[in-house]
Amino acid sequence: MAHVPSHPVLTCAEAKAWEARILPDEEAEWAAMQEAGAKLALSILDDYKEIGCLPIHGRILVLAGKGHNGGDALLAARAIIYERPDTKAVVVLAFGVDELRPLAGRALDWLREQDPKRVQMLSAVEALAEGQEYALCLDGIFGFQFRPPMDESIARLLAQVNAHPAIKFRAAVDLPSGVGETKVSNVFRADFTYATGIVKFSVLLPTNADAVGRLRYVDIGMLKDTSVLEASERILIEQLLAPLGELRPSQSDKRTYGHLFILGGSRSYPGAVLLAVRAALRSGAGLVTAFVPEKLVPEYASRHPEVMWVGCPENSTGGIAPGSLALVRERLSRATAFLIGPGLGAGAETTALAAQVVDEVKVPVVLDADALRPKVITAALSMPFIATPHAGEFERIAPLLFKDGNFSAPHGVLVLKGPMTRVTDGKTIYRSPFGGPVLARGGSGDILAGLIGGLLAQQPDHPVLAACRGVAWHGRAADLLARAYGQVTVETSEILEQLGPALKPTPWQTF
Repeated sequence: MAHVPSHPVLTCAEAKAWEARILPDEEAEWAAMQEAGAKLALSILDDYKEIGCLPIHGRILVLAGKGHNGGDALLAARAIIYERPDTKAVVVLAFGVDELRPLAGRALDWLREQDPKRVQMLSAVEALAEGQEYALCLDGIFGFQFRPPMDESIARLLAQVNAHPAIKFRAAVDLPSGVGETKVSNVFRADFTYATGIVKFSVLLPTNADAVGRLRYVDIGMLKDTSVLEASERILIEQLLAPLGELRPSQSDKRTYGHLFILGGSRSYPGAVLLAVRAALRSGAGLVTAFVPEKLVPEYASRHPEVMWVGCPENSTGGIAPGSLALVRERLSRATAFLIGPGLGAGAETTALAAQVVDEVKVPVVLDADALRPKVITAALSMPFIATPHAGEFERIAPLLFKDGNFSAPHGVLVLKGPMTRVTDGKTIYRSPFGGPVLARGGSGDILAGLIGGLLAQQPDHPVLAACRGVAWHGRAADLLARAYGQVTVETSEILEQLGPALKPTPWQTF
């Protein structure tokens, strides 16, 4: 199996042990804290663009605890006010200045020295008084070593912050305060949680989803050598996309980059297959052949002449008729991967056709949308395939994919789409920290299927890699789209225009 660039997800205890191993002294801890603060700031400023840039004269509320999380938050605030010279920071020390540990105290000194006139120290009562407005709240009270019970004054502070009507963007450092191995009733409720250095299992638990918000992973180099760590769950990292942005071999031709076949489309859903085809073209696949209802071919061919369009006979409902199998069969030897399902329709005839195609192909297949039916999945169980269900589709096919709690498809890969999309081959679960609500639109799954299909056609022996790379690419493109135009007034097809920019590394990723 090809290596999938990713980092392990650890328990809080494992994270503590790992940090003790790689950060042996205070200076190493201080260096890590500085990098965490700087990258936190840039990550937050990037995500803030989804609701417009941080206001020029905005105010930041910094909630700092005693230790490293407090220090990270203070240094992030320092970096933000450096980047935004008219921004001011209001600091609330949850346990008072005398309780600050040395590095947190050092971070506070650095923040105040940055520009004393733009840093204000207030009590919780003063900071959260009526009329106080904040563009951003940074939560750095508790880290992953938090153990209940929570001090009553801190519980009140968190409740006040959560209820405050004039905080526009809430960001948790590493994990929301109150979320740890044991969750308490009063926790910070974040819009974004920025896992610094290591992603802890706590932030992935469904019971913590309302507090975590959207998870981001801030890689500060703590997991460069993880050969001694074994983890069944991993977080995808941006380096996964790096090979797609590199130069291609000069001595190559269209056959070098695979040939994807796509079967889909119907009178009821003519756009879905077109989105999948367009995404496949953007994936870098050398050749794309699409089998669609014959009435769709003239328009589609005029829009995308680079695709080989095969018009299939239609049944009475405008779907692809069973007789189309012969058209597929006579061309099948050319394919390196096959995508089945976008816009196909759920009629019995088309489902039977999809199952027949799966039964005959000798290349890995991607099953999406209307191909996610028990009959089709059953035909695919003994071969390499990638299934891409959302939650509802997963419920329909889960009994076939899991037996006694174990993944029962020896050559299968599952992409479970959702707020945090997961990819698994039954051995490892890969989670994607890319993407967000901008993907909650019809058609975004068709684009993902086309991307994964195109990547699989180029590397048919590596379905897990194709699935993970497609998910990360799709999500990162969606992030760029939301940052450019917001979450509301965008169209699904605009994700395609961000696929190119998504392959350019984040400028701060390498420092």
